[in-house]
Amino acid sequence: MSRGTQAIIDLAALRHNFNRVKQQLSTDVNVLTVVKADGYGHGLLPVARELAASTQGFGVATFAEAKQLRDAGLQNFILLLEGPMSGAELQEAAEQGFGMVIHHRWQFDLFQATKLPAPVTIWLKVETGMNRLGLSPGDALLLGQQLAASPQVNQLLVMSHLACADDPSHPLTPQQLQTFTELQQQLQQRNPGQFNRASLANSAAVNLGPSFHFQWVRPGLMLYGACPWITQSAATMDLLPVMQLQAAVIALKTVPAGDTVGYGGVWRASKDTPVAVVSIGYGDGYPRHLAPGAFVLIEGVPCPLIGRVSMDMLTVDVSRCPQVNHQSPVTLWGPGLPVEQVAHWANSVNYELLCQVTARVPRNYVNRLT
Repeated sequence: MSRGTQAIIDLAALRHNFNRVKQQLSTDVNVLTVVKADGYGHGLLPVARELAASTQGFGVATFAEAKQLRDAGLQNFILLLEGPMSGAELQEAAEQGFGMVIHHRWQFDLFQATKLPAPVTIWLKVETGMNRLGLSPGDALLLGQQLAASPQVNQLLVMSHLACADDPSHPLTPQQLQTFTELQQQLQQRNPGQFNRASLANSAAVNLGPSFHFQWVRPGLMLYGACPWITQSAATMDLLPVMQLQAAVIALKTVPAGDTVGYGGVWRASKDTPVAVVSIGYGDGYPRHLAPGAFVLIEGVPCPLIGRVSMDMLTVDVSRCPQVNHQSPVTLWGPGLPVEQVAHWANSVNYELLCQVTARVPRNYVNRLT
């Protein structure tokens, strides 16, 4: 018998959010749908299958993710965002038609030393201010010329990643844009016919306007209905939550005034308090540490969390929800309770909460706009 814990994944909301991306793009801009980390916790294959007919490609972090997509029969362009990690991966990537990022000299050296069964598409990643992965502009110009001359390359693109696009007013973002634009122009001039396509925009930058779009955008977070900007909400961007994390009430009791609840006895009842035990905890991916004021929704009513979140359960004050009963559904986040709000209580980010929902939480796929 199910304990009532599930992640309800609304595929209609996913399509709605993808269309919101497309509405902001000119017709010559391609979409690389980012489905890494198991589709941000929503399920790699169900998400990819739902968008396969609409997107121009998929972005993944690992070779295993790319293989899973191809083995499932998806023939879309697939880009290895962290690039190949071995000669064997390089060769199989060429066989499977995967595109690959080269972000460091060691990957370039690996590429030069590996004989491939077919030419490949390479996205040369350059450093413009993130200071994580990416070649320096000087190395990019040098290695770009060598790659352009290689018979193992059929197409070269240039890409970079923005560090602060989630804050539209951050001064680093226009600086990165200028550096990237100038570098692409230099690469094009030195390698005629190559580097005429580029990619800079993640979800946050999609919303910054056409100057950031180039020829490929790479939306991830916004597809899943979470807000990519710190200054707005998903609702103001007309994004719909794709995941509703839900559990159920599995016990009800009245805690007498003066008694405590949960490990450590950190919460004490100031009066006789009706308490519900809910079938979810940090073992399911719900955050353990939340700020005072955190709540869940039961029958649409905000019910405050009390005591510590346990591995498999949490407890809430249901004083304001007299209609609650055993098996009442409980919304941890989703419609009516944005994941951003829960992330704020957890001193975290929406990305982390979505990705950390564990495998023991069943995904229930539906087609309804939330």
